[in-house]
Amino acid sequence: MHEELLELALEAARRAGELLRDGRPDDLVVAAVKTSPIDVVTEMDIAAEKLIGGFLAEHRPADGMLGEEGADTPGTSGVRWVVDPLDGTVNYLYGLPSWGVSIAAEYRGETVVGVVAAPMRGETYHAVRGGGAWLGGVRLSCRAPAPLDQALVATGFGYVQTRRDHQAEVARTIIPLVRDVRRGGSAAIDLCDVAAGRLDAYYERGLNPWDLAAGDLIAREAGALTGGRPGRPASGELTVAGTPAVFASLQPLLEAAGAWHD
Repeated sequence: MHEELLELALEAARRAGELLRDGRPDDLVVAAVKTSPIDVVTEMDIAAEKLIGGFLAEHRPADGMLGEEGADTPGTSGVRWVVDPLDGTVNYLYGLPSWGVSIAAEYRGETVVGVVAAPMRGETYHAVRGGGAWLGGVRLSCRAPAPLDQALVATGFGYVQTRRDHQAEVARTIIPLVRDVRRGGSAAIDLCDVAAGRLDAYYERGLNPWDLAAGDLIAREAGALTGGRPGRPASGELTVAGTPAVFASLQPLLEAAGAWHD
């Protein structure tokens, strides 16, 4: 079953990625806002989720789906698709290349398949639980062990001002302790960059299930550790991913800095 789910996720992500890449209008505008006036949705987010939902429903009508742009159906098969049709919407709105399509399949509540397509990179990442993480036909592995002060760490910021203020304070605590910090603007791609060895770690508060489901599996299957606060899984409260050595150093620092609250 997992291979069937993977093939469907790959095809849905390919189709949505092509729609987003090739169909982006020159006069793209904001169609709606979410948590604040700077947390935006474009017409292309909506179109991509409609495409993905229709494709998956055609092939597996009994499955459930949770999507960023409003899809929320329970299904009866035990499978639920968790979909971010356009992760990195602000990047996309501005014509920046760091955006992607994220599709995960859960079976009875456990993520078993993850696909992240990054069309402007020409890259598609995928993982099946227990089968490793892959970039096309190349198996991925996170970076070799390094001390925290030699780690390149990515993060992200929310769109509500009080949360952004606190996240800036947390970043100010972390920056002197690491090699450098990056802010890419797509959680799914940041998690895949951990898997691919392009980052040593990534952390962020405020992610939704569709932001992290596929990328979390891909990072773990590449040998990274992922989690939230100590002893808890990655969630909206806090998501941390990194090489085992960096994760072990970074997670307690984020806990002490209060990265999990606003």
